[in-house]
Amino acid sequence: MTAAVRPAFLLPGLGLLALIWLLPLEAVMPVFAAHMLRHMTLVALAAPLIVLGLPGAVTWLAVPPLMAAVAEFIVVWGWHLPAAHGLGRTAPMGFFAEQASFLAVGLLVWAGCLRADRPLAGAGGLLLTSMHMTLLGALIVMAPRDLYAAVCGTAPDLDGQRIGGMLMLAIGTPVYLVAGLALTGLSLREEEAGA
Repeated sequence: MTAAVRPAFLLPGLGLLALIWLLPLEAVMPVFAAHMLRHMTLVALAAPLIVLGLPGAVTWLAVPPLMAAVAEFIVVWGWHLPAAHGLGRTAPMGFFAEQASFLAVGLLVWAGCLRADRPLAGAGGLLLTSMHMTLLGALIVMAPRDLYAAVCGTAPDLDGQRIGGMLMLAIGTPVYLVAGLALTGLSLREEEAGA
């Protein structure tokens, strides 16, 4: 990657951030689904575009892919524990901390995994992330009750929770999986070229 800014990636990434934070998503979809759409946009859509748009500026985030994937796992699963999720939905500072941590680990994962010098390690990090996102999304969809209504002080909305889980599956799983497979292909082509 070169150090130059790539507006074709950066502008859509920043635009997605503005949209998910400024649009009143809760007015057009269930609250949990809106919350999940924000999460997935941060980690799976805006973060990779920002990393691709600012390759020189994010090199300091390029930690080993496995370490980045584990950090994202901890943050994503941690914020989906009922008490933490309730804090992120009901307290302005909780919301800010949640959103900032999602964006930070999203940038960490993509900066580490998209390093040009280690495509196979990057593929492993993205495929691991795809697996844990898929598992969490499936657990949310299949939960027999609303996991968060009590801590958020809202009426149970199992359908909204299931829509949120499906958004996680529909956005996170394919984005990480396709990117991981693309990096695997890149690594195999590099091996063939070197052989």
